[in-house]
Amino acid sequence: MVSLRFPTAIFANLPPPPPPHRAAIAAAIAAAAAAAAAASFTLTAKSAGRPLPHPVHSAPLWASLSLADGATPSNVEPRTGAAFPAETAGGRRLLGVGLRKTTILGLKTIDVYAFGVYADDSDLKQLREKYQKLPVSELKENTDLINDALERDIRMTVRLQIVYGRLSIGSVRSAFEKSVGSRLQKFGGSDTKELLQSFVSLFKDEYKLPKGSVIELSRESNHVLKISIQGEEVGSIQNKLLCQSILDLYIGDDPFDRNAKDNIQGSLASILKA
Repeated sequence: MVSLRFPTAIFANLPPPPPPHRAAIAAAIAAAAAAAAAASFTLTAKSAGRPLPHPVHSAPLWASLSLADGATPSNVEPRTGAAFPAETAGGRRLLGVGLRKTTILGLKTIDVYAFGVYADDSDLKQLREKYQKLPVSELKENTDLINDALERDIRMTVRLQIVYGRLSIGSVRSAFEKSVGSRLQKFGGSDTKELLQSFVSLFKDEYKLPKGSVIELSRESNHVLKISIQGEEVGSIQNKLLCQSILDLYIGDDPFDRNAKDNIQGSLASILKA
């Protein structure tokens, strides 16, 4: 092996290295703090016997940011990682979350949006007198409970969070025209075309829906349907049949997500027995 040796005088005559730049020092401190925080979180999770979190790429970035706001597992749609607040701005309680999927040409399944269903606690008291004496196990299977929730003047909100990045407002309009149209016929017969058009026309082409966008469909008092996109109210329609038809998509006999419907009914049962 060749040994390289240099006279010590060369190093002695070199000028001292410049002090590190302040920005570099700050960056190093920040990196060390982040590493320490990550290590602390890992140790805490292990000591508590909880599974460690999945890598960041297992859920969309916007969902990961939502989880940092104190979301619990019951507030998160598990397939997409979309997180929902426990309450709406109006104080309505989250009953359950689900996922709207669609299949293209019978070959490929796409996750379109996650959704959360909310209800006003004070309005749910309308159902207590009829159902409070029944056990929770029976209420979870009782079809009349959901039918009454659809029928009565109970303030409820369905919050949609877009998870498909290439969704256009035109696609949303077309999908609602088909799904809501079928429910309007189910509850009100065939003479509902004008009502359906008044609803879908509110989803104008000017609205953009990047991943993470939020649409809210809210039944207000006296069966007023209020629609908002990204926090902006785009219109409202007072019609009991329309409110009932939209809620039926999520908690009715043939819902978009059967597991979500069962969880929502379970939450209703628990609230009525509280």
